[in-house]
Amino acid sequence: MVSENHSILSSNLTKKVDFKFYGHYGAALLLFPAITDSPSEYEDNGLIAAISGFIKQGKCRVFSVGTVNEESWFNNSITNEEKSERHLEYNNFVMEELIPEIYAHCGGPLPIFTAGGGIGAFHAANSYFRRPDVFHGVIAMSGFYNIEYLSKGYFDSNCYFNSPVHYLPNLTDNYWLSFLLSKKHVYIMSGSGENENPNESRHFHEILSAKGIPHQLDVWNEEWNHDWKTWNAMLTKILETKF
Repeated sequence: MVSENHSILSSNLTKKVDFKFYGHYGAALLLFPAITDSPSEYEDNGLIAAISGFIKQGKCRVFSVGTVNEESWFNNSITNEEKSERHLEYNNFVMEELIPEIYAHCGGPLPIFTAGGGIGAFHAANSYFRRPDVFHGVIAMSGFYNIEYLSKGYFDSNCYFNSPVHYLPNLTDNYWLSFLLSKKHVYIMSGSGENENPNESRHFHEILSAKGIPHQLDVWNEEWNHDWKTWNAMLTKILETKF
């Protein structure tokens, strides 16, 4: 399996951002870390090994990218406004710098699906629903979709436009809705075991259903906790049955 380490010197974030690339063919799967900011997290916890067969078969190639949660919402040494601004800078990095880098690695534009567990599910879903003209689908596992879990009550306009449970109910622009209504690969998944909150996924399912946005809600039983066993199995299931 092709595996490479890369980095981008980001002008938006004014720092180097690392990402890891796996595979040689197929649609791109953009992974956001579930717990840390590290692009190595999925490899270190067995997920890349769990889906290695699909990567080797050319069903997908994976881009695992670092995040800046520790520099934004988890950074208690800066103001709420600065936390929100850092999140915006990360959004801009993804769209203006990371996506062109993925296209360059793959020889041109190709379908990109976002994915992640935990806080990575939030980033994956938010990236997809903000820009369905760029992304082709999302696999969100054990996620939350309300930015207030991160902002702890602070809520500015940037928070609003990064909180799917807030902006999607109010979305009426037919241009953006046309993309969301035409896509078929939206998977909202959760376990029901320790530290899982399946009601977050059910609530998001209700919002998507009210807008008529095609998606699949998949809530697993109590043996599936908020951990790598769950996320490895979930992503394996989607790649096995849906791709």
